[in-house]
Order: sequence, then structure tokens, then C-alpha cells
Amino acid sequence: MKNAIYCKFDPMLRLALCAVLPMLTAGPSHAETTPWTLSEGGRMRLVVLDANAAGVREAALQIEPAPGWLTYWREPGDSGIPPQVAPAPDSPFVLGPLSFPPPKTLDLGDMRELGYDQAVLLPLTITGPSAPAQLTATAFIGLCRNICIPFQAEFTVDLDGAASAEETALIAEAKARLPEAPSADFALGKFALSPDRTTLHLELRAPAGARKSPEILVSGPSGYLFSDSRITRLSDGLLSVDMPIEKLPHNYEFKGKTWELLVIAGSRSMETTLAFD
Repeated sequence: MKNAIYCKFDPMLRLALCAVLPMLTAGPSHAETTPWTLSEGGRMRLVVLDANAAGVREAALQIEPAPGWLTYWREPGDSGIPPQVAPAPDSPFVLGPLSFPPPKTLDLGDMRELGYDQAVLLPLTITGPSAPAQLTATAFIGLCRNICIPFQAEFTVDLDGAASAEETALIAEAKARLPEAPSADFALGKFALSPDRTTLHLELRAPAGARKSPEILVSGPSGYLFSDSRITRLSDGLLSVDMPIEKLPHNYEFKGKTWELLVIAGSRSMETTLAFD
């Protein structure tokens, strides 16, 4: 994989595609889950639970790629479209950002992608009226096989019923698949930039029993993903990691920026933020 991967799906091209792409609309639902919306490369729907006392609903975008197709992580790789969900412009609801389970690294010819070739649930929260109301939201994802196609759908759901046991279980499953927060046995110790700011140095504590070196993904500025690294095993499960980052834009300013770190070690994964002073 290249040291820095830039998402090559041009935003202006995306807008052009959206202009000609038919809007696929799921019919209004009187449950807490919308009907499936279909495309050549797969299907997706929105699952929503009841509001809590603060008016917050747990939800998830459920995507099922067709056999041989894939959809994308938040940083897609050499090309692709990261999933997005937004409420209608006049909606009283506010949608939180999507959360992502650890992606697979998928090689497609000379392209390397990060995403999912099986069904995936992307959790989010929805804040708004706790009384019965109608939610309208638009989801935009990419589905790829030999080429990447945009898939856009509008969902409308009447939030006037109680969530079923199946819907509650789906959300619980989605949350269970997310990366862990740092813990005593799996965490970032410290990080620093090299004097010339071309290398990111990390000190990590890996879970006991992880036989292979972990996969380390660092999301930098939008469109930049760093995955090449030199890992040295120290004592007591500590790892010293040097990650080249010289592909950043010229004169990139680190101060005040936050990057995201994902470490995948066997069946476990951990996610945390790198905040640059």
C-alpha cells in the first residue's frame, strides 16, 4: 500500500453523478426500520430505536453488498466513496456522525481499498422530537466491483412505534463490532513527530497473545490515510512504531489538528485520537 492514500473520487464528479443519479426512495415505514432500498451492487436501510429521555435515538445504516461487491470505510483507500447520512434540510432531527467497525484491506488489481465485502452496520445517533414524528434522511455510499458506482437513497420513517427485539439486537450487534476505547492492555502510550515532520512515532501496548504485528491505520487530513509502518517489539507487550507521513500537503500545519488512530490486533481493535499541540 502506498504510504499515503488519497481518495480519488473527485467531489465535483460526485456532484455531477448525483445530478444524474436517480434518487431511490424507500416507501414510508410505520415501524422503526425502513424498507430495503436496492441497487445493482447491494442494498441498504436505516434502523432506528425509540428515543430515550433526552430525545436521543440509537440508529444504524445497514448495508449489504451483493456477492463480489464492497462498500467503504470512512477513508476508502485508493478510490471510493465513504458512507454519508444526512437529514432533510428542513428536518427537526440532527444526525450524529457514522461509527465504523474495523475495515478489511481489500486488493482489487493494482488498487487497495478499505471497506467491507459483507453486511455491515454503521451506528449513529439521531436527536430530535421525542413525540411521534417523521424522519427523512438521505444516505450516500459507494459500491464497487470492477468499477465504483454511487448509491443514493432517501429514507422516510414514521417514529410512532416501539422498536422490535430484532431492531434492538441489530443496534446492539452494530455497537459490539466497533473498536474498543483504550484500556490497560491495549492503548497508545505516546506519540511524536520526527524533527523534519516526515515520520510519526507511536508507542503502543498490544493485547497479550497477539501473535502477528497489528495493522495500524492513521487517518490524517481528509483523504489521507497512512498504513505503512516499521514496528519494533519491545518488552512487556510494548511496540515502537515509525510511520512515514511525507506525502502530506506542503507546509501542512499540525498544531491544533486531530487525527484518528485505529489498531487491529487479531480479533480486537482499538481506536483513539491523536491531538497535536
